[in-house]
Order: sequence, then C-alpha cells, then structure tokens
Amino acid sequence: MRGTKRRIAGVRWIGALVVLLVAASCVQGPVVPSSGISLATGFDISQVGYQRTEFFLNGNARSYAPIAPIPADGKLQVAPDPLVSAGNYKTRFVVFRPTDPAKFNGTVIVEWLNVTAGQDLATDWLMAHNELIRSGYAWVGVSAQAVGVNQIKATNPSRYGTLFHPGDSYSYDIFSHAGARVRDHAATVLGGLVPERVIATGQSQSASRLVTYIDAVHPLSNVYDGFLVHSRGVSGSSLRQAPLASVPFPSPAPIRDDLDVPVMVVQAEGDVIGSNLLSRQPDTALIRTWELAGTAHADSYTFSVGGSDIGDGNGAIQMFGFMQSPQVLGCAKPINAGPHHWQLQAAVHHLDVWVRTGNGPPVGDLLEVASTSPVVLVRDAQGNALGGVRSPHVDAPIARLDGINSGGSFCGLFGSTTPLSSAELLALYPTHDDFVNAWAASLYQSIVDGFILPADGWELLGAAVLSTVPN
Repeated sequence: MRGTKRRIAGVRWIGALVVLLVAASCVQGPVVPSSGISLATGFDISQVGYQRTEFFLNGNARSYAPIAPIPADGKLQVAPDPLVSAGNYKTRFVVFRPTDPAKFNGTVIVEWLNVTAGQDLATDWLMAHNELIRSGYAWVGVSAQAVGVNQIKATNPSRYGTLFHPGDSYSYDIFSHAGARVRDHAATVLGGLVPERVIATGQSQSASRLVTYIDAVHPLSNVYDGFLVHSRGVSGSSLRQAPLASVPFPSPAPIRDDLDVPVMVVQAEGDVIGSNLLSRQPDTALIRTWELAGTAHADSYTFSVGGSDIGDGNGAIQMFGFMQSPQVLGCAKPINAGPHHWQLQAAVHHLDVWVRTGNGPPVGDLLEVASTSPVVLVRDAQGNALGGVRSPHVDAPIARLDGINSGGSFCGLFGSTTPLSSAELLALYPTHDDFVNAWAASLYQSIVDGFILPADGWELLGAAVLSTVPN
C-alpha cells in the first residue's frame, strides 16, 4: 500500500532531519545465549516452527517539542527539540520469526512492550500469537521505555548491565529507530527475511504511547506502514516528561484523521466504559474502531491461558471452562473469560490485509449506551452488552461477561464473569444439541462478519461440543 518512494517523498524539511536521526542508531547481536532472553513465551516456540533472538539497539534519540499550539484534533506539529541535547541510549528488542523462511508472510509486527506492571510485557504477542504463528508473521518486541530497561538490568545485570535509558521523553524516537532497523538491518535482525510491511502495535499504556506517536511523530518519521492501537485510554501519553519540561497531551486525544497509513483501534468493553466514551471517534477511510462486547482490558487468557496456548484447541476448552467456573483473583468478582483474544487476532489479520491491499476491515457497531457519566451499557436479559462486535460468548451465552470489576491491584482491568444458573441455562437450551446449535449459528455469523477468523472457529466449536451445557 505504501512504497518506499511514497514514504520518502512525503517527508518535509523537518521530517528530513528526523530521517537522519532515525538512522543514528546501530544494532548489536544477536545476543547469546538465546536462553538468557528475559522476554519469552510460556512454551518453547521452536515446537511451533519459530525461533527467538535478541538484539541491543544503541544510538542517540531526540525528544520532541511542539512548534505550534497543541490542537484538539490530534494534528500536532512537532520537531526535535533544539534546546534539549540528544539522549544516548542502549536498549534491547526481541525477535520471534519463522524458522523456515518460506513461511514468512512479509509482515513484521513491532510491539511497544507494556510496562504498566513494572516490567516489559508482550501483551499483543500473548493475545494474538496463534494467528501470528500460523500466518507466518515476524514479531519484534521493543523495550522503548525506561521502566522496562531498568527492570531487566536489575534482574539480569550480567546480560543487560550495559543498557541505559535517558527517560521516556526519548521513547518515541527509540521506537522509530527500532522500526527503521527492522527494515534496513533485516539481514541481521530477521536472519535474511525481507520485510515488506512493518506494523506497530501496543496495548494499554503502550497504546496511549502509540496515540502520541501517531499524532506527533509518525508524520515526520514515516517508519511504520500501519498501527494497531489496542485498549487505549482517553488521552495519549505526554510528549515529554520529567526530568525534561513536561508537555502533556490533550484529553481527550483523537487519532489524527489526515494519516497516510491505516490505524486499527480495538477497545474492550471495559475500555469503553472506563474512557466514558471520550476515546470514541468516527471511522474514516484510514481509521477503524472495534468495540468488543463481553470483553475486559485483561482476562483469564492474559492471566493464565495465553502463555501456554499453542493453538491445539486446549486453550479454547480452558476458556470455555472459565465461563462455567471462573477464576477468582481476590477481586470483588471472578474475572472475565470472554472472546477478546480471538477478536484481536481477527483485527491483526484485517489490518495486515488493509496495509497490503487497501481493503479495510469490516465495520463494527458501537456498544449500545443507556446513559453516560458514568457510562452504563444497554444489556440483554442475561446481562450481556448489546451492540459492538459480537461473538457466540454473548449471543449464545452461558455466563454474563463484562468489563466491570473492583478490588485491589489491577482488578478493575480484569472485568467479570457470572455463570448463568442451571435454571437459566435450561430455559435457553433445553438440550445440549440446542446449545451447540445456537453457539454454532452465532459462531458462523461472527466468522462471516469477519470478527472471528475461520482458523479459530474449529476450536471454539469444539469447546462447545465437548461441554455438557446445559448441565
């Protein structure tokens, strides 16, 4: 969709300076041994035909400053701050790629690793890895923020002791450097694989960082061919923060609508409620938003299932079981066991097609809202949200699934699951065949609509068939 000629031609004189800065970094590695990599899956990825490597990235990163008043529409005008010297840094990124070059599909997913928990977490890899693996993507996880770098230094100083980070004001430029090195150092970084598309992703805090990156930095750097903004908040992150003079972002902060690359925004039901609708914005030719009914910011998949799920159907069986006997984490309610990761995998697929061909993803309805401030969603007789992107989990329900919970730590992010009673299940599904038929019909519609991938349909159907619902 976007060739190299277009990327370069679209850069103005300020952008030309940033292009030079993007080039001002170098790759070291692969770092050995691979067994020492701090970021890993819960299973050996060699068993699914992938390999992992790690590299150090060092150079000089710039912070950015507005060159015009910050507008409310996201169309920032910024430039490298001439009053602040470049920040020397040395960080790392981790690469998962197909062992067989013939299986590479040409797309590299570059994830801004999430540091909300005080360490680097590869949330989008965790949630979407089955689609990434079976379709042959390469994945790169970037330690773009100081928290992640400092944590791995403290945990494994013999491996990471030489890393240093000048502060998150420089994180945007570091993320540009990482994406650029994926392209121009592919022989090293990707083991000779040739990237045709480089797509940026980030979840939660990383999504807020991406909002700022898209609105402020992307028009200058032109590194990425598309963006997946996953579970964003109301605003973006600060363009600059302490110890530099703070440049906070407006709230709410829309994604600018004059982009030259597609942006897919995926919001869990809990994100929509938590943002009080202020992150909503209309779809455009290059912006598409999905709001996922029955989902939470984090759930049983991210907490316990995803790390060991190799796509053999057992993950779907586990998740189905958690709708019947949900997990309790010390929160006010058991946590959500909804369809979030399956729908995220569909979003990844459609974004890749969008970048490849220009054909956009299916349009998703918005969740139906009964009242605002705070947001209250319209719910059906079983308590599941109406509207939004649908799934058999809410249209052939065996539980109430929502994005609401409370309690200590991160409980508010994990949503809740309330199993339907035996009487409620029997009223909906007098026999097991009745349930399977209802589930299958809803699943088929979700696949036809494009919100669940056909490759995931078999395991979702299998979990229902193997269940004993309504008993």
